[in-house]
Amino acid sequence: MNSKTQSHLRGLADEFGESTNAIRKELNNLTQAGILTKKTDKNKIEYQANVAHPFFSNIQEIIRKYLGLDRLLEQILERMGEVSQVILIGDIAKGIDSGKIEVVVTGDELNENYILGLTAKIEQMIERKVVLTLLDHRMPSPGLTLFDKEAGS
Repeated sequence: MNSKTQSHLRGLADEFGESTNAIRKELNNLTQAGILTKKTDKNKIEYQANVAHPFFSNIQEIIRKYLGLDRLLEQILERMGEVSQVILIGDIAKGIDSGKIEVVVTGDELNENYILGLTAKIEQMIERKVVLTLLDHRMPSPGLTLFDKEAGS
């Protein structure tokens, strides 16, 4: 999800509950395909998504759809009022699918009544816990920006 996230072999093995050999094999395959880049820092190899890969945006979109983020964003922008930003924070912004998605929505005159029913609806749709925080002022992105009205994205 977040192209700035870096991981190493042991961390990924722990996260996925797989052997380091199985993870190493897949990391080598993804690196050879150009989907991941790797850099060595002392005795540790860090892996990161290759944003220059021609299929990076396609892969990222598939992951967003798998996590349900496309539907989440669609629902927020549809009826929330004057949305300025939608920012993912917490585990999901770090690339960890813990089953909980934390989102900060900023904007003027956000429809707070709508948000009460929206959370439960989105949780059913994407089968994950959703925590929405509403703010009336813009903020620097502490996570992964899904939408920014001022940036045009």
